[in-house]
Amino acid sequence: MIDTHIHIDEEAFAADSEQVIARQQEKGVTAMIVPGVNAASVETVLSVCRAHKGYCFAALGLHPEDVKEDWETQWKTIEKAIRTNREELVAIGEIGLDYYWDTTYKEQQKEVLRRQLLLARELNLPVILHNRNATEDILKILQSTICNLQSEHPLRGVFHCFNGSRETAEQILKMGFYLCIGGVITFKNCKLAETLKEIRFPETDLRNRLLLETDAPYMAPVPHRGERNESQWMIHVAERLAEVFDTTPQEICTITTQNAKQLFGI
Repeated sequence: MIDTHIHIDEEAFAADSEQVIARQQEKGVTAMIVPGVNAASVETVLSVCRAHKGYCFAALGLHPEDVKEDWETQWKTIEKAIRTNREELVAIGEIGLDYYWDTTYKEQQKEVLRRQLLLARELNLPVILHNRNATEDILKILQSTICNLQSEHPLRGVFHCFNGSRETAEQILKMGFYLCIGGVITFKNCKLAETLKEIRFPETDLRNRLLLETDAPYMAPVPHRGERNESQWMIHVAERLAEVFDTTPQEICTITTQNAKQLFGI
């Protein structure tokens, strides 16, 4: 299994990150993608990934919730870090739009997203996309970036923590993006499993466009809900997906691992 979204650099893991990483390796987790969220996380992400080179892989970006009054200063710092450390990065992220808590900086979020998408195309990196209550805007910006910019590098990436509708999923897939599935699919009232069954995407087997993630320390799956999340618990997500696709958890792990390697080049 590859955990394609874990914040192992955050304070929640400060006291025991080495033990946590060792435990995941013992449980069959073969790699971790560690996304940044702001200027301060540039150092923490790069530090943990350098300490575990070949196991932890870095992504840097400006998260929409961190787009505030000082967004231009934050962006300049992050852009410089991305360019300087390009060869160490497997993606630009975590980036996107989030209108759930606050829409004060809605237009600035859009501008930051556009800039990061353009940089991703320039540097030939995939993007890790966060979307909360902003589906229409994020799809419009993605489509505009895909259509209106001539580049030898296609825009590609993954929608982190996907829990949207069938229609949204099909639009995402048609643009060439992946869907990342986390612990939410195991929650009692979540309809994501049913949504995945309804998706019609004839171009390829839907399983070939899915990834696994934790978003640790957040979003722990049942039966660990409420605990600090760990990569090894993705097996519960794989079990739920195996029910959806009438296969085995091992097959889901094999396919999603290959998908992650293909998208992130690891």
